[in-house]
Amino acid sequence: MLAAKKKVAHPHFLWYSKLEWYVKRSFSGMAFLSFFLMIALSACNEAQLPTKTAIRKTMTKQHQSANPYYSRTDTTRLNLSDAVWKQVLSPAVYDVARHGSTEQAFTGKYWDYEGKGTYFCAACGNMLFRSDAKFASTCGWPSFFETVRPNSVLYRKDLSFGMERTEVVCGRCKAHLGHVFDDGPLPTGKRFCMNSIVLEFEPDKS
Repeated sequence: MLAAKKKVAHPHFLWYSKLEWYVKRSFSGMAFLSFFLMIALSACNEAQLPTKTAIRKTMTKQHQSANPYYSRTDTTRLNLSDAVWKQVLSPAVYDVARHGSTEQAFTGKYWDYEGKGTYFCAACGNMLFRSDAKFASTCGWPSFFETVRPNSVLYRKDLSFGMERTEVVCGRCKAHLGHVFDDGPLPTGKRFCMNSIVLEFEPDKS
């Protein structure tokens, strides 16, 4: 009796089987990778990044905690030495508030800001302006046509740089805020041209 011949697969059939196995395995891996990426992207979308307002509030709180003279309720006038202000203010705020520097136009965080709320002195917390007194200006600095109250600010004659201007300082701590001009809108005709760096904004509660 003759032994049955063992069937041998055709070489082309073996090659096709291996290719089919590789393709199936590849597509399975790609499907798993796609599923993993979908989960990762979904998790990223659910995680909320801090908003600019939240970041600004955090920075404001950190600044206030380092400045014991900061208060939004105490209107008592401050008479502190330059050395004390240098200790409690950030270098940028100190440079403008105590030495009358001016930030570059169109670079301040509030020059074109349209949020609804109140602006305070960054050096001492004194209330200065309301957002409804702010108007669009082409000067590159935040501009207001009136203060919150008459004694929110004080005025000084400024003859620097060969010009005659009116300097505006905080009514509580005498920090340099900017200048006021007679080219603003009605009803006051004033333009309080302020430096963003010496302002702090608190949004209205909804």
